[in-house]
Amino acid sequence: AQLKRNLSLPLAIVAVLHVLLAGLVYAEPEMDPYKILGVTKRASQAEIKKVYKRLAKEWHPDKNKDPGAEDMFIKITKSYEILSNEEKRANYDRYGQMDDTQPYGNAHYGHRHDSFYFDESFFNFPFNSKNHRDFADSKYTLHFNQYVNDVVPDSYKRPYLIKITSDWCFSCIHIEPVWKEVVQEMESLGVGVGVVDVGYERRLANHLGAHRTPSILGVINGKVTFFHYAVAKEHLRQFVEDLLPQRLVERVTDKNDLQFLNSWHELNKPHVLLFDQVPAVPLLYKLAAFAYKDYLQFGYVDQGLSETANLQKQFNINTYAPTMLVFKENIDKPADIIQAKGMKKQIIDEFMSNNKFLLAPRLVNQKLFDELCPVKQFHRRRKYCVLLITGDEEIFSFGNQAFLSFASANTREVVRFAYVYQRLQQPLCDILTQNKDTVQSQPQVVILERRNAAGKAFFKPVTAWNGSEEDKQCLQEELERLQKDPSILIHDAMLPELNNEREMMPLLSLIFSALFILFGTVVIQAFSDSSDDKQTKPKAKDGTKAENGRPPKKNFVEVTELTDITYLSNLVKLRPGHMNIVLVLTDASKNILLSKFAKEVYSFTGSLTLHFSFLNLDKHSEWMNTLLEYTQDTMQIDADDDEGANRKMDYTGYVLALNGHKKYLCLFKPVYTGEDLDSKSSEDEGAASCGRSRSSSRDDHPPRKSNRARSISTLQIHHKLDRLGLWMERLMEGTLPRYYIPAWPGLDKITPNK
Repeated sequence: AQLKRNLSLPLAIVAVLHVLLAGLVYAEPEMDPYKILGVTKRASQAEIKKVYKRLAKEWHPDKNKDPGAEDMFIKITKSYEILSNEEKRANYDRYGQMDDTQPYGNAHYGHRHDSFYFDESFFNFPFNSKNHRDFADSKYTLHFNQYVNDVVPDSYKRPYLIKITSDWCFSCIHIEPVWKEVVQEMESLGVGVGVVDVGYERRLANHLGAHRTPSILGVINGKVTFFHYAVAKEHLRQFVEDLLPQRLVERVTDKNDLQFLNSWHELNKPHVLLFDQVPAVPLLYKLAAFAYKDYLQFGYVDQGLSETANLQKQFNINTYAPTMLVFKENIDKPADIIQAKGMKKQIIDEFMSNNKFLLAPRLVNQKLFDELCPVKQFHRRRKYCVLLITGDEEIFSFGNQAFLSFASANTREVVRFAYVYQRLQQPLCDILTQNKDTVQSQPQVVILERRNAAGKAFFKPVTAWNGSEEDKQCLQEELERLQKDPSILIHDAMLPELNNEREMMPLLSLIFSALFILFGTVVIQAFSDSSDDKQTKPKAKDGTKAENGRPPKKNFVEVTELTDITYLSNLVKLRPGHMNIVLVLTDASKNILLSKFAKEVYSFTGSLTLHFSFLNLDKHSEWMNTLLEYTQDTMQIDADDDEGANRKMDYTGYVLALNGHKKYLCLFKPVYTGEDLDSKSSEDEGAASCGRSRSSSRDDHPPRKSNRARSISTLQIHHKLDRLGLWMERLMEGTLPRYYIPAWPGLDKITPNK
């Protein structure tokens, strides 16, 4: 009897465990995907997709504030996942059960993930369920809009490590200890961290291309890279390091130190040297180099090498702690230095931020101008810019050096010194020197204060500059007067936007300019020789206020056709900060739309960062379709709604603002606002744009249009761009939604269809 009692206890425990485990697995009742979506078992894929889109929009937690919206949205999404997959649907129809062995499902034991290597065990509890979700993960949870608006732009300054997970993901449990340890280390180094739960953010997971859980990926410069190795701390650390661009940090020895430090003038940047005893460049230093790559040049000195002994002796480097030096115009003496055994990210960030600029840098783009000479914000924080307008020829070197010497001795925090080459920044120099001729004037020093972001500034030309002691004394006296009386800046003007010299490649620029003129000439003639009306259209806005305070320089608009020849220069390799405004048209609508396009965008042609192009759908519709497929979910272009699957989308009159460098676009959709000659509603105009295919299908020959019909069609096409001017204003304000894409469609998408 005693033996029976001893045996019965383990059996009872086993029985209880069996019931409990069965309850965990089967506690949640099976849902019927057909009932949830409200479709029959005979519903086609098109019907299912249409219903899913409607329900997903209705129950999305961001839009629906019902307490049960989140759970309902998950059910709708999972139901669509089953019914949209023929294999899963067939499995459900046969057995009445959901197939949880597929990606994003409840993985069976022993499942081997394509990317990670696990030895899974039945007893890996607790699950990553809704009620037991790891609190640490919730801190890093990403949503679609947050990823697009925050993470992608920030990835140009630091890489991101993102984990894709889901509820009831057995495999996710295995990587948690390693993930937590890596996150703690990477976050302290400045790496961004994110977690995407596919049960709540399936759209973001699909956008990232993550189709299995768990997955780990990295994002840098807007580009997504997947991790495909065993989940170990050293592997993930190496993965983050491999995300960073090559040659961020140059190795410096006694042989190349002068070459490295002397490049400050050419690169227009301070140079940073890190001395340390480890052979490999520390990851923390690489991450700092990536974050400040636009401002500083980075070098690394391995103190363990005999080839660096002279450098260590020259700068009296302590061998017991890492040492960081920053050099500006004087390469013999560092401008700043820090030394610490445990060099933290906060210390490095402060050091870099305080040394981002040379003592007297050259203004090479608008961004640098904005940072060096910021717009006046508060009376007590006035910032004045002392600007030397000079040249790069040898005869100016003495004066330039004297200006640098004067700037080096400056102790006023409210005064910044800079210089410009007149031949490269002619529009700015002409205004500040009040030079009406295009002939280069003598070097001159100007003091200015910027008043608003549109370009307004107060300034005063101080003296012609040749670097003499008299010139220095005159400038010193003017600065002392300015400190007592800011009103001595007696002139005011609207300053033009600076040319971006860093991106100017003389030979390529010459070639691309020739191509631009070649293709633009056709467009210019389309505006000027058709009728008097077209000639006056650009001038119609001359009297209005120019956008951003910069009036157009020409009385016409140059528009380039986007082809396989201009594709690289006008989009893929478009300079940072520049955008291409692309009008989508067809052969039939070309003349009408280009004329209207020129009128609407004319007042924006004064901006040096905007380029104008057109895309011909008759040649390149495949490229257009591919581009919009990337962003179909976020743009909500429902090509499948209302018989959309049976007809081709008409993109005529669409306008795309494309940022080639950051890989995003803004979209203008045509809105008909004009009067219709036959009193048709504005909805009829949209239908008319697709009317060609319907009418031509009735007969082998296209019907002849009366003059009346032709004028109606022309009017409707003409009015497609009625609100483009307002859209352009929002674009310049930066208030338009941005749709990021993983990559621009390849060249095979833009070659003419045969």
